[in-house]
Amino acid sequence: MIALAKHIASRRWFEQSVIGLIVFTAALIGFEAFPQWMTPDLQQAFEVAHKVVLGAFIVEALIKIVAHAPKPWNYFRNGWNLFDFSLIVLSLLPIAGEFALLGRVLRLLRVLRLINAWPELRIIVETLVRSIPSMLHITALMGILFFIYAVLGFHLFHEHDPTHWRDLGYAVLTLFRIVTLEDWTDVMYKAMEMSPFYALYFVSFVIIGTFVVVNLFIAVVINNLDEAKYAHLKKLKEPDLHDQLLETMVSTKQSLQLLEKKLNVLREQNPPSP
Repeated sequence: MIALAKHIASRRWFEQSVIGLIVFTAALIGFEAFPQWMTPDLQQAFEVAHKVVLGAFIVEALIKIVAHAPKPWNYFRNGWNLFDFSLIVLSLLPIAGEFALLGRVLRLLRVLRLINAWPELRIIVETLVRSIPSMLHITALMGILFFIYAVLGFHLFHEHDPTHWRDLGYAVLTLFRIVTLEDWTDVMYKAMEMSPFYALYFVSFVIIGTFVVVNLFIAVVINNLDEAKYAHLKKLKEPDLHDQLLETMVSTKQSLQLLEKKLNVLREQNPPSP
């Protein structure tokens, strides 16, 4: 049983089948977003399909848990496996009535399992997680920059352009619009009606906020992406010595037991002479 589970879990077709199920679930959820096409019979068929997919995910989780024997709890040491198992458990809860929307959200979250199914996507997510500490410092720098320019912009433009600079909150939203480069020139030309020199305010903020600070985010992500790829390749090249040693010991023990049985049979067939 354990050997069969390990064999199945290590097969490529098993992973591809799981990916196919997730894509199939995404297709079902997407089709349900077209209410004009949904008939009562079709909706009932979709409910049956969702239950079948959920059953398949339960079987998949059981196979992976058994494959981790003799220590099945190792399955839960992987954060992605814990995420998959949590979705399955939550999907089994009897959610109906006013909580039906929660059930649909849980179905939608199954699509996130594609991240776990594709190692490349997993590397990208791990990169983002690795980048969080560095991004916090850049975000703090961005916050200081926004605060300075927002307060300055409020004092300069709130009387002439109250739509964009009414108070500190509106000023921050306006700066966010500028940093995304979305129609920011309209705001600049409105301010330039007072004086053309106010263009320096907007140009300097775009240069510092967009071309410098935002690119720092990209640099951090790229740097951590390289580190995540290196760690992934290193993990692939270095086998798990503990698991290998454990498997070797189990195999050696089984071989010794088999040899002992054969020796006992030989002794019974050829008893020692008196």
